[in-house]
Amino acid sequence: MSRPTIAEVARAAGVSVASVSRVLNGLPATEEMAERVQRAVGELGYVPDARARSLKVGRTFQLTLAVADVGNPVYVTMMRAVESVVAAAGYRLVVTTTGPEIVDEVALVRGMARGYADGLVISPLRVDEDLIKSIRECEVPVVVAGNVPAKAGVDTVRANSPKGMLLAVDHLVSRGRRRIAFLNGPADTVPGTARAKGFADALKTHGLEPAAVAEAADFTFTAGRAAAPELLEGRGRTGSGSSAFDAVVCANDLLAVGLMHELAAVGLLVPADVAVVGMDDSELAEQCFPTLTSVNLGSAERGRRAAELLLARIEDSTRTPRRIVVQPALSVRGSTP
Repeated sequence: MSRPTIAEVARAAGVSVASVSRVLNGLPATEEMAERVQRAVGELGYVPDARARSLKVGRTFQLTLAVADVGNPVYVTMMRAVESVVAAAGYRLVVTTTGPEIVDEVALVRGMARGYADGLVISPLRVDEDLIKSIRECEVPVVVAGNVPAKAGVDTVRANSPKGMLLAVDHLVSRGRRRIAFLNGPADTVPGTARAKGFADALKTHGLEPAAVAEAADFTFTAGRAAAPELLEGRGRTGSGSSAFDAVVCANDLLAVGLMHELAAVGLLVPADVAVVGMDDSELAEQCFPTLTSVNLGSAERGRRAAELLLARIEDSTRTPRRIVVQPALSVRGSTP
């Protein structure tokens, strides 16, 4: 059985082919015309030919979201937010993984010239001049969900990680915890750099020094478990050493849950012995035990705003680049008393 054509839709609706095209492409049309066309489309089971549509208007109606790790819950939340915005505008979303290396991020941006998508939202773990140059020269619009220098002149949406760290430290101090340690991810990454500085600055506001600092190899659960012994080394099983910590702020929720597993393995209770705070406030924070106090860095909001910026850039490539900062909030749960 042959698939219905746009001409057949036009005959069934009693309008011209041009009128059907206007309605299907979201262009202005009378309410009566739109209803007649949509009714005919439903009755005939008409499906637009995406390839022909792309050739005619010079668009693929496909957008790309590139993140470092599609398995990270924070990126899943961001993906859902991006998809909801672009789908409402008639676009499909393709999600891809860049991995942690800049060379792969650059290759992906340069590969956009192949024309398989009309725009890109990228959340890079690492940023250098080569990546910034590739974004500037990209043949399709690019929005960065992350922190790049203002001189880059590109649309960006980022979290206020330093303020998030201050919320975490303020909360722990208010609960009587003053020997606070920090478990970071790779310090040479965008989030690692911002969160390390934010933690140091937050401690200074309270006149405190770090009780211990460790750097995980990645922002994953496994890396959190592997880095935990570095923190625990000076603490001792009973926590009686002078360098003992009574709280840990972690650079994300995956690291925090990995750390909590290792604390339990050496007989330390959360939060009785050690309070733990994560960052991202992902679904994982409510699924672990005890539930995890975490700083919400607005991953859904960042995804939504990034998608809106990308759609605006597609419609007007000459508009002034915007730099949006999403403010954090603290979600208090069982891992802090």
